[in-house]
Amino acid sequence: MTPHIDLRPWSEGDLGLLRRLNAPELTDHLGGPEPDDRVTDRHQRYLVLGDGRMFRVEADGVPAGSIGYWGRTWRDEEVWEVGWSVLPEFQGRGVASAAARATVAAARVGGGRRSAHAFPSVDHPASNAVCRKAGFTLLGEADFEYPPGRWMRCHDWVVQL
Repeated sequence: MTPHIDLRPWSEGDLGLLRRLNAPELTDHLGGPEPDDRVTDRHQRYLVLGDGRMFRVEADGVPAGSIGYWGRTWRDEEVWEVGWSVLPEFQGRGVASAAARATVAAARVGGGRRSAHAFPSVDHPASNAVCRKAGFTLLGEADFEYPPGRWMRCHDWVVQL
């Protein structure tokens, strides 16, 4: 049974959650954990994200992960990029796909873009399944730079807003 999901705006108190999401098992497809100063910098960016929104994902009232959308230019179009991370104890329970659906709905309300994309690694079946369950359409494979300086082969998933 899928827990009740809420998205809460990212807040000052969410740094501890971001540190937990920086674990090796959660970042191996992204090049591994970041040093703590980079996690702190990321937290500060999330707090003042001007183009898009970041959220704390709560499952039955308990912090379960993060999700958000932000602007990017992709193939000469201004789009929203969607990204998430869910703590291991909440994985496999529908938390990420429910949060992704809610985030797409928030991006629709936010306006400003015609589509939202997600770019999970081709080697990350769970994140690709989230895209499929959240209503994204697979466009194909692409090379994607993340983090900066590290190229990965990803799937380009899209949902029209």
